[in-house]
Amino acid sequence: MTEATWGERAKTPEINWRMSASLENVPRGDNDVAEVTNLERAVRDWSKLDPDHQAAAILTVEHPVQIDGASNTTFTGEGIAALADHLPASSPTEE
Repeated sequence: MTEATWGERAKTPEINWRMSASLENVPRGDNDVAEVTNLERAVRDWSKLDPDHQAAAILTVEHPVQIDGASNTTFTGEGIAALADHLPASSPTEE
C-alpha cells in the first residue's frame, strides 16, 4: 500500500514553463495585441509592465496550472503575480 503525501508540493506541483501562453490587454506599440509565447516569457514580460497594465493583463495558458491548490487556465493581476513567485531562476542571457 502506498501512502499519499499532502504537503505544499501537492498544492503547487511543478509548472510547465514551456507551455503556450497568451498575454492580452498589454501595450504592443500603438496596439493592445495578444502575444502568444511560452508561459515563462509571458510572466516575465508581465512583471516588467507598469501597475496599471499589470492589473489589466489577462494570461491564458494551454493547460491548467495549479497554484496553492487551485487549478486555472486564465490568470489576472494577483494570479499572475502568484505565478511570478514560482518562476525559475533566469540565466544572465535572459535579462
